[in-house]
Amino acid sequence: MSHNTTINQPLIRLDNLSRVFRTEQLETTALNAVNLTIQPGDFVAIMGPSGCGKSTLLSILGMLDSPTSGAYEFKTKDIANYSERQLAELRKSQLSFVFQSFNLIDELSVRENVELPLQYLGVSKQERRARADAILQDMSIDHRAEHLPIQLSGGQQQRVAVARALVIAPAVILADEPTGNLDSKNSDDVMQLLRRLNQAGTTIVMVTHSEHEARYASRIVRMLDGRIVSEQVAAVEQEVDHA
Repeated sequence: MSHNTTINQPLIRLDNLSRVFRTEQLETTALNAVNLTIQPGDFVAIMGPSGCGKSTLLSILGMLDSPTSGAYEFKTKDIANYSERQLAELRKSQLSFVFQSFNLIDELSVRENVELPLQYLGVSKQERRARADAILQDMSIDHRAEHLPIQLSGGQQQRVAVARALVIAPAVILADEPTGNLDSKNSDDVMQLLRRLNQAGTTIVMVTHSEHEARYASRIVRMLDGRIVSEQVAAVEQEVDHA
C-alpha cells in the first residue's frame, strides 16, 4: 500500500503564483495568484479568451519562464532556486512540448526529428533509432520514417510532433493549441491520439480555444484576467467513428 502515497503526490503544484511583466512605462499582471495542482495521469485543458494568461502559464509550467512570486513545485520539489542548468536538465528529461506549428526541422527526416530529444540526452545512436522506430510504429506513422516533414500532411506532421514529444517518456506533455493548424478531421484524430496516450498514463496539459477539444480532457481549467476562475471535470467526448 505504501506506493499509493507516492502516486497521490502531485506532479505539479502552483501555489499563489503570479507573473508580472514590467517596462519603464507599464506593469502588466499576466498571472495573478494562481493555484493549480496537476496529478500524474491528469489531462488538463486550459481555456480562456486571448490575453487571459494561458500562454504565460504554459511557459512557466514548461520552465521557459519564471514566476514573479509564488511557488512552483515539480515532483514535490520547489524549483525556485534551481539554476538554469538544472532547469534545462528537467526540460530535456521530464517535459515535452507539442506546438500549433509542429516545429519539426525541415532538413531532418521524420525518424531524425523523433530521435532529436534522445540525442540531447546522450542516448546512443542504436538505442535512439530503436526507440524512435517503436514510437513511430505506435503512432502509425512508421511508413513515413524516411520522409521529410514537407512531404507529410498537417495531420501527419502533428503525429510526428507527438511522437517526438513521447520518445523521452516525459513526466508531462505541454500542448499549446495542438490542433490550431489542422482541419476538423485531423484535429479529431490528434485529440483521439492524445486521449489514448493519456489513458495509457501520460500526463497532458493543453491550452485550447475549442470547447469540443477541451471535452477530450479530464479537467477543464478556465482563466480570465490572469486568474483561474473555474475548474470542472470534463464530460469526456465519446469515440468518433471516422470510418
